[in-house]
Amino acid sequence: MSVEQPTPKSGQGFRSLWRLRTYLKPYVGQMLVMGVAALVTVLAELAVPLVSAAVIDGPVARGETAGLWALGALAIALGIGEAAFGFVRRWVQSFCMLDMETNIRNDLYAHLQRLPVAYHDRAQTGQLVTRATSDLTTIRRFLGFGIIFLIVNVTLFVVVTVLLLRLYWPLGLVVALSAVPVIVLTVRFEREYIVASRQCQDLEGDVATVVEESAVGIRIIKALGRRRQIGGRFLREAGRLRRASLGKVRILAKFWSILDIVPQVLLGIVLLFGALAVAAGDLSLGSLVAFVALVVMLAWPIEALGWILAIGQESATAADRLYDVFDTEPAVQDLPGSVDLGDVQGRLRFEAVSFRFPGSVEDVLRDVDLTIEPGETVALVGATGSGKTALTALVPRLYDVTAGRITLDGTDIRDVTLSSLRRVVATAFEDPTLFSASVRENLALGRIDATDAEIAEAIDISQAGFVHELPWGLATRIGEQGLSLSGGQRQRLALARAVLGRPRVLVLDDPLSALDVYTEGLVEEALRRVLATTTALVVAHRPSTVLLADRVALLENGRIIAVGTHTELLDGVPAYRQILSADALPDAEAADNAADADLDEDLDSEVQVGASR
Repeated sequence: MSVEQPTPKSGQGFRSLWRLRTYLKPYVGQMLVMGVAALVTVLAELAVPLVSAAVIDGPVARGETAGLWALGALAIALGIGEAAFGFVRRWVQSFCMLDMETNIRNDLYAHLQRLPVAYHDRAQTGQLVTRATSDLTTIRRFLGFGIIFLIVNVTLFVVVTVLLLRLYWPLGLVVALSAVPVIVLTVRFEREYIVASRQCQDLEGDVATVVEESAVGIRIIKALGRRRQIGGRFLREAGRLRRASLGKVRILAKFWSILDIVPQVLLGIVLLFGALAVAAGDLSLGSLVAFVALVVMLAWPIEALGWILAIGQESATAADRLYDVFDTEPAVQDLPGSVDLGDVQGRLRFEAVSFRFPGSVEDVLRDVDLTIEPGETVALVGATGSGKTALTALVPRLYDVTAGRITLDGTDIRDVTLSSLRRVVATAFEDPTLFSASVRENLALGRIDATDAEIAEAIDISQAGFVHELPWGLATRIGEQGLSLSGGQRQRLALARAVLGRPRVLVLDDPLSALDVYTEGLVEEALRRVLATTTALVVAHRPSTVLLADRVALLENGRIIAVGTHTELLDGVPAYRQILSADALPDAEAADNAADADLDEDLDSEVQVGASR
C-alpha cells in the first residue's frame, strides 16, 4: 500500500511547514544574520539610483567635477559592501540549513525505525525514500533561501514605493496600485499549484518504487524474460510523472508570464508620464533617472515572486508528506511503565492468543494456548497459511497480539521494553535479509560486541565456513541484500547471526529450507547443542527438522489442534501424518538428487583420472 495521502487543502501544507519551526530554533541567530545581510545587500542596491540622481542633478547639471569623485567612491563602496554581505549570507545559509536538513532526516529515519512492521508492509519504499531525500532538499531550499528573500523582496517593494512617492507621488501611486493584481494572481496560483505540486511529489515516489523494485528483482526479471513488461510499467509511471510535471509547468509558466508583464507595463508608464513631468518642470531629470532605475529594480522582486511562491508551495506539500510519516504513531512501542528484562529462565507461554493483521477483518490466529518450558524446543507444524509465521512474529513483538497475551517467565512481553525483549529473543527468518556490508558486520548486527571466538563458533554451528573462502574472508562485502550469495548461504549467515548471542529464546522460521540435505544434517547436528540450553520455537516443514524438537504443536486454520511428541502425533493425529508425508516427498527427491550429484561427481573423477593415465 502506498503512503500517498489525499490531495491537501490549500494552506494545509503551510501548517505542516510551520510545525518545522522547532528545527529552526537553534538557528534563529544565523537566520537573523542571513536576513540582515540580505537586507543590507538590497539597500545597497537601492542607494545606487539615488547616488545617480545626485550626480545628474548636482555636478553634471552644474558642470562641476569636484563632487564626482566623492559620489563615485560612494558608488564603489556600495558595490563592495553588497558583495561582502552577499558572501556572508550565502556562507551562513549553507552550513546552518544543511545542519537543519540533516537533523530532520535523522529524526525521520529514527521514526521509521520505530514504526511497526505492519506500517512497512503497506508503505512503498520509493515514497519513503523521496521523503527522506528530495522532499527535505525542497524544504531546505525554501527555508534557507526562499523565505528570507520573500521577506526581503516584500520589504524592497515597500521601500521603493515610499521612495517613489517621495520623488513624484502620482507615479509612485501607480506603482503602489500594481501590487493589487499581483496579490490576486498569487492567491489563484496558490490554489492551483499546491494540488499539482503534491501530485508530482507523490508520482516521484511511485517512480522511485518501480526503480527500487526493478533493481532488487533484476534476477527474476531476467530469468522470466519480463524486461519489456517491467520496462512498460516504468514507462507508464514515468509518463504519468511527465504529464503531471507538464501540468505544473503550465501553471507556473502562466503565472510567471503575467508577472513579467507587470514591471514592463510599469516601466512604460513611468517613462511616458515621467518624460511629460520633466517637460512640464514637475520632475527633475535626475529624479526621472532615479525613478526609472528604481522601477527597473522592482522587476526582479516581482518576477522572483513566482519562483519563491513555487518552491514555497513545493516545500509546503513536502512538509505535509513528511508529517504523514511523523504523525503515524508506532502501534508497537514501549508502554508507560515498561521495565527492562533482567535475567530470564525462558519460560514462554501463549495464553488465548488471537491475532489479525492490521487492516484485516479475519483472525490469522485464534485462541492459541501453548507453553514452552525453559530449554525446551517446540516445533510448529502446519499447512501453508495456518499461521506459523504470524505466531513466531509475535514473540519479538514485530506485531502485537489482538487478544490474549504472551508471557516470558510470567511477565507480559508488552510490559517490558522492546530493547530488552529483543536482547533475549533472537529470530532467524525463512527469507533472510542481509545488508550491503561485510560478513562480520552482518553477523554481529544483533551483538556488536561479539568476539572473534564467538563469531567463529556461530559460523561453525550454522555450517557457514564458506565465508573464509570469500576474497577477503569476514571483511568481504556481500552486496545489497546478499544477492551475491546463494539462498542456502544467506540462510546459514542469518542463522549464525541469530545464534551468535546465545539468546535465552530462539525463534526459527524454517531457517533451513534452502539447504541441501547433507548441509541440513550438519547444521541440525550443531543446532542440537544450542537448543539444549535455549527455549526455542521452530517452524518446521521437513521431518528432519521436526526431530530437533522435544514436542510438536500442530496448527490448523490458526488454532493449535494437537501438542505432543513427534511419535505421539504420528501415531494419533492423521492430519499430522498427512502434512509430514506431503513434506517428506520433496525431501526424498532432494536426497535422490544429491545422491545423483555425488554419483556424477564420482564418474567425472574417474573419467578425469582415466584421461590423465
